[in-house]
Amino acid sequence: MSNVEANAMATSSAPTPRTATRAVVLSSGGIDSTTCLALAVRRFGAVNVCALSVAYGQRHSRELESAQAVARHYGVEHHTLDLSRVLERSQNALMAGSKAQVRHATYADQAAQAAAEGREAGPVSTYVPFRNGLMLSAAGAYALSLFPHEVTLLYLGAHADDAAGSAYPDCSPAFIQAMGSALSLGTYDQVRLEAPFAQGNKADIVRCGLGLGVPYHLTWSCYEGQEQPCGACGTCLDRIAAFDANGMTDPLMQAGDIEG
Repeated sequence: MSNVEANAMATSSAPTPRTATRAVVLSSGGIDSTTCLALAVRRFGAVNVCALSVAYGQRHSRELESAQAVARHYGVEHHTLDLSRVLERSQNALMAGSKAQVRHATYADQAAQAAAEGREAGPVSTYVPFRNGLMLSAAGAYALSLFPHEVTLLYLGAHADDAAGSAYPDCSPAFIQAMGSALSLGTYDQVRLEAPFAQGNKADIVRCGLGLGVPYHLTWSCYEGQEQPCGACGTCLDRIAAFDANGMTDPLMQAGDIEG
């Protein structure tokens, strides 16, 4: 028997991959994860979707409050994992005990400034060490515990804008592919990573969400966590630009606050 024939027989006898019937969405309460939640609910129905947020020691609770509001809007279960002890020694600008300042500039401008100063673009002050890797690992175990006999899609809202210039390397396509393989291998292929926007940008996400009627007025992105978005940090600026690209004003810039 030739190698070609042997491979053909092996392929024909291989079991058909099981179809996913559940979804767990890593939900930060922001634009990206909320749009993922909308996609998951449309695909699986609210009863088969769980929103999962992570408390990692962040300096404010606004994003977690928004994640709860979004989950209520879609009628899905919402759970929160506390992983703060893992990152308690980190001094990045998003941590509650850090004295580091959040830069008021786009990620592209921060990368350009690094180049102008002869430095390589790299981690920004708001990079949380291996955050997506930590959250995906924990969420994968959580999903398999919740649905031990079903195949679950684990949604991550990472996109190309965040990966640009190595600002957030754990948003890159290479990282997502590697974590997807690890999750599949480590869970008997029962947890599969779904990152629908890995090759797109934030404007693409907003365009998708507008078509789905996503309640962006409930979301929160600002790193400062005040009563109103600062409109000047990297994530605020990217968010404003994404709505502008779709011919709209960010609803938080209109309302000045989330509506719960």
